[in-house]
Amino acid sequence: MKISAYTDQRVVPSGNRYDRAEWAGAFGDLGTLLPFVLAYIAVVKIDPIGILVGFGASMIAVGLYYKTPVPVQPMKAIGAVAATQAAQTAFITPQAVVAGGFATGLFWLVLGASGLAQKLSRLVPRPIAIGIILGLGFGFMLEGVKMMAGGWWVGGLGLGLTLLLLQNRVVPAMFVLLVFGAVAALAGDPALAQELTGIQISFRLPSFALCDLSWKDLGIGVLFLALPQLPLTFGNAILAIKEENDRLFPERPASERTFSLSTGLMNLFGASIGGVPMCHGAGGMAGHTRFGARTGGAVVILGVILCLVGLLFSDSVITLLKIFPLPVLGVVLFLTGAQLALGSCDFSKQKDERFATLVTAGCAVWNVGLGFVLGWAVLALLKRGWVKL
Repeated sequence: MKISAYTDQRVVPSGNRYDRAEWAGAFGDLGTLLPFVLAYIAVVKIDPIGILVGFGASMIAVGLYYKTPVPVQPMKAIGAVAATQAAQTAFITPQAVVAGGFATGLFWLVLGASGLAQKLSRLVPRPIAIGIILGLGFGFMLEGVKMMAGGWWVGGLGLGLTLLLLQNRVVPAMFVLLVFGAVAALAGDPALAQELTGIQISFRLPSFALCDLSWKDLGIGVLFLALPQLPLTFGNAILAIKEENDRLFPERPASERTFSLSTGLMNLFGASIGGVPMCHGAGGMAGHTRFGARTGGAVVILGVILCLVGLLFSDSVITLLKIFPLPVLGVVLFLTGAQLALGSCDFSKQKDERFATLVTAGCAVWNVGLGFVLGWAVLALLKRGWVKL
């Protein structure tokens, strides 16, 4: 069997596993997932059941199909626009978010089925793809530091504990970090224990959401949510995730076509039950693997948990999320970004290509789409001799 460059351990190319390491790795993407879920529920006022079941069912399907820790994440540009605009005006409604997810799903399904996603990816030089991953890693680290700064002693102690246990196979670091986070949350808010004990099971099923859409919802969803997200999705959820998956798990390669198809299908499903736009992401895979995941079992485990919470406790989701303090999620996000950036350090030996990688990375920290375009343009100018270093 081949040796993985990521873990320096033997890669098991058979089926999914559901052992202790997979359980620990299942929670490695919470730093990205939970803040967006909370914003959609608390600010945009979207019914939690559609969000949680949409994510959960998609994770189960993705984990069973790819058999590697391919994540299912919120689309960040759409989530940011939806949360900020909904907080300031009534411009973005839950129906507009559903419409944005539906339009996004159709777009990526067509690109995947037609083969255009794979053809477009072949036009992207590898230095640009590496730059996108590096920029995403730095962006995650910066966001993690901001989240930890909100409670520096919780974030600092959590980071220290996690670093000490990262290579411990007996006591997974993620379990210790989650327990520490819960203790810190209960200590900081004594009333939280009473809120948690008051939670009751309330079974509900998601309803069909597409019949409630108006032409206004479709217009807002397409123009203000779906379109601005496309460059980011292509860079992170198609190019970067394919590069990361094939680097970490060469025995289980994937293609841009399959990632485009799965992005399309899970968004069409999510929109149909009132969920939010979803995508894959290299950062999420780095998070899952950083904390122990080596197969799609970790993603399946998290998907089952989200489905159960959505179906049985959707009325108490905001209370449940309080056991994950923001500084602890910042620790997860910081280490995820560090691992992602570390894995992208295979720079070209050519000076021009290294410069284009750095330009791409620097811009991608702020905006992946901008980094993709500028990095590509700089590399083309350098190759043609129109710009010299």
